[in-house]
Amino acid sequence: MTAPEAGEVFLDAGDGGRLALSVLHPLERSDGEPPVIVLAHGWGGSRRIWSLVTDRLLRSGFSVVSYDLRGHGASTVGSSGVSAEAMTDDLATVVSYAGGAPIVVGHSGGGFAALSLTAAAGPGTGPAGLVLVASAAHDQDTPEKEAAMMEAPLFSWALRRPALGRLLLGQMTGTALDSRSREVNRQVFAGTAPAVRAACFRSSRGMDLRAAAASLRIPAEVLAGEKDKVIRPELGRELAAALPDATFTPLPGAGHVLPLESPDAVVAAVLRVHGASAGRSRSNDTVQRTGSR
Repeated sequence: MTAPEAGEVFLDAGDGGRLALSVLHPLERSDGEPPVIVLAHGWGGSRRIWSLVTDRLLRSGFSVVSYDLRGHGASTVGSSGVSAEAMTDDLATVVSYAGGAPIVVGHSGGGFAALSLTAAAGPGTGPAGLVLVASAAHDQDTPEKEAAMMEAPLFSWALRRPALGRLLLGQMTGTALDSRSREVNRQVFAGTAPAVRAACFRSSRGMDLRAAAASLRIPAEVLAGEKDKVIRPELGRELAAALPDATFTPLPGAGHVLPLESPDAVVAAVLRVHGASAGRSRSNDTVQRTGSR
């Protein structure tokens, strides 16, 4: 699959909003033409959260498309506001721009959108594979008290203070994350508008994608940090069990922000999905050729 031209672009979200997107190509092409990798970050994040993963993917010969969710980073909200449906539609726009059949890697809320999009896509029109990182298919009914805290002035004030903000967000990560990466996590979370953070956490109430996941016959990998206090790791295990062709990998000592905590594990999962997807394509080609004789 041919990736779009490298660069920074804005995509029309269809409701007056704009999606900020980066396309990066590897310096050296690998054998064959590997699929484009689309990266969808979690709530309160930005494209920046994928920096360690992106570098490793480029070194592995993949082209990478990353974008800021609506209302995050350089993307705007649009008239539809922040909702599960709008974020799924946004990812569909990005996937289409990326070339139609990428491997999608979704972290946390980005994983919710990836699952929803893949379930809604017609045959041959969705992702070729999924890597779901610290994500889930159900049980994301954030209490109103916690959602309201995301837009509380005092909480936002504290996030803007580096030491205090890192302390507040410390429960998001495992113990092994270095101080610089903790600061990256704080900066991107603090940089998201408080109202957007709150709307994101309200958007998953009532979500249950388990039945939809059962229909997804594509290679998938599910990663969960065993110390994740944001999305319980057992929900990742249940998600992998719901997917027909998925492998679950628990990561000891890791928390919720796996793109920063465990970039090697994320890239290894992408490589496994790519291998499975390529093997399936070769098998289908052989069946078609044999059947046509």
